[in-house]
Amino acid sequence: MPLSVRFYHHRDTEDTEGGVEDLKYWVGFNIVPGVGPVRFRRLLDYFGEAQRAWQASASELTRAGLDSKTAESVVATRQRVNLERELERLAQQGVQVLTWEDDGYPRLLKEIHAPPPLLYVKGHLSPADDLAVAIVGTRRATVYGKEVTARLAGDLARNRVTVVSGLAKGIDALAHRATLDAGGRTIAVLGSGMDIIYPPEHARLAREIVERGALVTDYPLGTQPEAGNFPPRNRIISGLALGTVIVEAGEGSGALITADYALEQNREVFAVPGNITSPRSRGCNRLIQRSGAKLVMDVADILEELNLTMAAQQLEMRAILPENEVEAALLQHISTEPVHVDEIGREAGLPIATVSSTLAMMELKGMVRQVGGMNYVLAREERAEYRVD
Repeated sequence: MPLSVRFYHHRDTEDTEGGVEDLKYWVGFNIVPGVGPVRFRRLLDYFGEAQRAWQASASELTRAGLDSKTAESVVATRQRVNLERELERLAQQGVQVLTWEDDGYPRLLKEIHAPPPLLYVKGHLSPADDLAVAIVGTRRATVYGKEVTARLAGDLARNRVTVVSGLAKGIDALAHRATLDAGGRTIAVLGSGMDIIYPPEHARLAREIVERGALVTDYPLGTQPEAGNFPPRNRIISGLALGTVIVEAGEGSGALITADYALEQNREVFAVPGNITSPRSRGCNRLIQRSGAKLVMDVADILEELNLTMAAQQLEMRAILPENEVEAALLQHISTEPVHVDEIGREAGLPIATVSSTLAMMELKGMVRQVGGMNYVLAREERAEYRVD
């Protein structure tokens, strides 16, 4: 299969190969130590594209705003990394790549300050993941914590809410497992490269998540699960979710870092109260006492606070609402009666290539159906007035 098929890169549907050519330089910068979202944005603003920045000299990079050490790091990485080989390695691992310029980049994550420029994805991200809640907590869960996690994650899944966590031992793994057992979608954010599942005993769980959701990381292949990787990983967990639930956490728990990120991102924070004599509940109880975290007794507390009591209906409405002006224009000329793609294009005044590619995406989203011979109908009988202001 061509490499271009294996990557999400929807910025330019008329030049897929060109998109992959540009993408490899994003992948390259993601490997460079010291180049994070802010510095990478500075380079894009200065050079206009990743390729020109990648090929720039150290002096040009410093003029673009990098310090000399980071500029030298770019040059050194460029000399040792074969970008074509890196894309091949990703394809061999079944890893897809999303940049913040791609349509498929998670909407909620894109809204946070300095989102990761690039995500590696194994599995499938969905528009349904816009309705997501993170569940995190201690690696040493009590019986109480295990029971609460299973109940909350399972109930969120049954309400069509995607559950996000970090694949760690304890609360994280329990949240993923309960979501899968309830037939829901779940996303695991790794603190390592996609080729290194940590902890190793969760490899089977990771494979199941790929089938029913996605593994996500911003770390390149080969990145070991070092302790310093996990706090930055936590900002992605909270960034992918409307709210974060802390089930059990000691006062020094990494789960509290996730809560802090959620607060910085203006997302809701929830905490499950626990025994005041239990060290593993102290962090949660402090969140409720000092940080204004919402106390959670059951899933209704989460759904009501996030206005997700009708999540299934919200997902259905999102599926039929246009995301851009092209979709809105096409929907004006599609009804319950079959109409040919050529006629849709003529009526909408759009190029046939644009019409065909957009209809293909709309069909995947359940907005329209092809009924043979390149004829299309609305996927639902109801037809609303569509507007894109």
